[in-house]
Amino acid sequence: MKLAFLGTPEVAAGTLRALVVAGHDVCAVVTRPDARRGRGPELSPSPVKAAAGELGLPVVYRAADAIGTGAELGVVVAYGRIIKPEVLAEVPMVNIHFSLLPRWRGAAPVERAILAGDNASGVCLMQLDEGLDTGPVYVRAEVAIEPGESAAELRWRLGQVGNRLLVTALAEGLPVPVAQTGEASYAAKLEHEELHLDFARPAEICHRVVRVGRAWTTWREKRLLVHSARVFNEAQGLWPGQVQVNIVGTAEGALELVIVQPEGKSPMSGAEWARGARLQPGERLGE
Repeated sequence: MKLAFLGTPEVAAGTLRALVVAGHDVCAVVTRPDARRGRGPELSPSPVKAAAGELGLPVVYRAADAIGTGAELGVVVAYGRIIKPEVLAEVPMVNIHFSLLPRWRGAAPVERAILAGDNASGVCLMQLDEGLDTGPVYVRAEVAIEPGESAAELRWRLGQVGNRLLVTALAEGLPVPVAQTGEASYAAKLEHEELHLDFARPAEICHRVVRVGRAWTTWREKRLLVHSARVFNEAQGLWPGQVQVNIVGTAEGALELVIVQPEGKSPMSGAEWARGARLQPGERLGE
């Protein structure tokens, strides 16, 4: 089948590769233009553009550019932009969405599921329409969220499931889609402040924020990223925010800092950070 592919991040690049391996003719890859990463001036391609280059596929930067390519169907995975009705009228599209719709429509379904403490997530292969993830669903699969699983780990697993659903559905022919039912919830993009660790909350809640990625607190008025952590159900005799070695007290239980990144430095173990920090008795994070 002649396909247009629309996507941006690494999980979408995996889907693009799966389509090519399955023998589909991808006649256009739509992704975002090169952008800066970090503080340097150099521009970097999106993971999807990099994959397209490796596969020898043509790359364009507007969804409208898929019109006139001969594509019979568009496949969308984490594209990150609204596709206009006039484009959908010319190129029908399907979307891999990483939630059990109508729960967690929107930009950050994986992160919102983890923050909410959901026990399960899933993948929906849906028909794209003008709404925000409101189209009918062709096929879905439920996936349990493992205890302590990070958003990156869960997204990778969902991507593998989604690729199998997509390739199978295209091979067998898309079934008649079924309208979404149930109460909808919306997965807005996370704001920076939502990733701020508030140790006045229980350790389990703080751990969910860490699992989402880019969680942060402050130490001696400088930013401290927390990349990985573990929950202690006992408070270890610490007040919220009080840190002893690499253990931080919370409102309920405590949090072990496994991997951290002080401002201006590379990631390191929490124990290594604590040794170099020379923490004072009673010192707290977040002050």
